[in-house]
Formats: sequence, C-alpha cells, structure tokens
Amino acid sequence: MLFSVPATTSAVISDGQGESLVRLARRAVTEYLAESKVVSPAGDSDAEAGVFVTLNYQTAKKEEHLRGCIGFPVSEKKIDQSVIEAAIAAATEDPRFPPVDLHELRNITFEVSVLTAPEEIQCERSEYRKAIKIGRDGLILRWKGGSGLLLPQVPVELKWDTDEYLANICHKAGAPAGALMDPGSKLYRFHAIVFKELEPGGSVVKVESLTI
Repeated sequence: MLFSVPATTSAVISDGQGESLVRLARRAVTEYLAESKVVSPAGDSDAEAGVFVTLNYQTAKKEEHLRGCIGFPVSEKKIDQSVIEAAIAAATEDPRFPPVDLHELRNITFEVSVLTAPEEIQCERSEYRKAIKIGRDGLILRWKGGSGLLLPQVPVELKWDTDEYLANICHKAGAPAGALMDPGSKLYRFHAIVFKELEPGGSVVKVESLTI
C-alpha cells in the first residue's frame, strides 16, 4: 500500500513550530524570487509529516483568492525541507497559475497545513458520505487513472456539502463521478493542523476549527 498507518500530527508539532514553518515558507519564497537562492532548513527538528503550502492573494477588503498550493501528502523528508520545497513550488510551479512575482508577496498570505498520514476509509462505498466530516477530513482518491487530494479546509472555504465534496475529489483526481464505486478505487482521509498569516507578513495563527 502507498500510505502508512495514521500518526498523530499534534504529537510532532507545537504552535510555535507551526508559526516557524509559516515564516520559513515566506522566507523560502522571498529569497528564491529575489536571489534564485534555496534557503537551508534550520536543522533543529527531526519531525516528519506530510505538508502543503498554500498562497492566497489578499485584497484590500481582506478577501482571499488562491494563488498557489503544492505539497507532499505523506512524510518523505524532514518537515522543514518539505516546507521549503513546497513553498517554492507553490509560488513557481502550480500549473493553474502564472509564477508569483516578487512584488506580489506584499499582497500574499502564507498558509502551512501539517498532515496526518492518510488512512483508507473502511466502509461500504455507499456509506462514504456518512464516514466523512466536513472540516475534519481531507480526502485522497486513488483510482485506475491517477489520484487527487483535497485539504480539509477546502470544502469549508467553498461551502460544499458532503456530496459536493465527494464529487469534487473525483474531479480533482480526473475521475468520473462513478469512480468512487469502482472496486479498484481507494478513498483515504487525513487530518490537518493549519497555520496561516492573518495578513501578508503579519501575525500567524493556528486555525482552531475548520468544521461548519
């Protein structure tokens, strides 16, 4: 199996570490855009976890619009290194957007999601909607044509219900809606601890509750 047994993310990251990861993400992108330099990890943490870095463009009215999001669903290397690589990729390699310009950073907020290891949802396929809680569960769908991932904050931000969430994980994976019923498909869930800037370069907070 591709994924391992879930671990408890809260055991490996504190609020202070979460804030440091957001600061690291911003510094990594700033130095890369300004000097084509990849910063070195601090090297003071042996923690490993899946991570995603999200960049949001913040308007004058404090409205946020996605500007880039890339990450690693499972633990592959030390968390600092993962954040550096994901942050730079979110700013420069997300195929949905043009690369971020250095001057844009004054209007961009950084968000880091630290993930638990995914677990396969073990229930009848017709019962998936009952097994998923909006705001708590991120989803990964693996099917014969590929895979897709949605972070748990996405359906909250877009005000999806569970049926819409399931339809959109299929869309994200490039799968037809019926792929969830295919015996060869596997649906996984994971949790996330999310830290984000309230404004570009400003205070970092832990998102205490994603549920709606």
